[in-house]
Amino acid sequence: MTAVYRREIGSYFKTPIGYVFIAVFLALSGALFAATTLFSMSADVTKYFSYIVFLYVLLIPLLTMKSFSEERKTRTEQLLLTAPISLFGMVMGKFLAALTLFAGCQLLASASFFILGIYADLKVAVIFGNILAALLVGIAFIAVGLFVSALTENQLTAAVATVGILLVFLLIGQLNQFINVRWIRFIFSCVSVWSRFQNFTQGVFDLAALFYYLSVAAVFLFLTIRVYDRRRYN
Repeated sequence: MTAVYRREIGSYFKTPIGYVFIAVFLALSGALFAATTLFSMSADVTKYFSYIVFLYVLLIPLLTMKSFSEERKTRTEQLLLTAPISLFGMVMGKFLAALTLFAGCQLLASASFFILGIYADLKVAVIFGNILAALLVGIAFIAVGLFVSALTENQLTAAVATVGILLVFLLIGQLNQFINVRWIRFIFSCVSVWSRFQNFTQGVFDLAALFYYLSVAAVFLFLTIRVYDRRRYN
């Protein structure tokens, strides 16, 4: 797993993807932070985190689209499948590499709150709750992106499909206002990423939401492993 992790981290910076991701992430995050706090003269960070989750829908596919699809396109996939490493180690190595880059950008962007703290009294619990929620959403979204990337050798297809799936996860709870069937509303609420994000934004640690995000990540990582388990013997 360590070898795959190092190889994947290195690949982000041997190609423009890593640099583009970092630059776009920090630029959009900085602009969003300025618009929701500094320019509006507000110390409320919940708007910033609410909007940045929607940016993840566009940013994370940029990070994950090449993870497996590039291996298939360049025909290096068989090298991975025949290497002395488990499928779990292969998938987790790529997952942790993407998560490292994402988490590093998110934590670096969060340094903006030190600037805000100079001018206003901040609610530390709310800030940490939002950062934790953002990281959890990122963990789940990265796992989804890796799964989609494992299904195709076309990076653009992987990115577009991931955007579509992430939008469904994010917005499905909003459909409840148009649905009167109780059990359908319950299912949509359970699946919705957004509804579970709200408690964290208020500084409330939601154990059920924590379990949900980690479960989504575990399910899609398992599905990715199953994709390669079948491919190994075909």
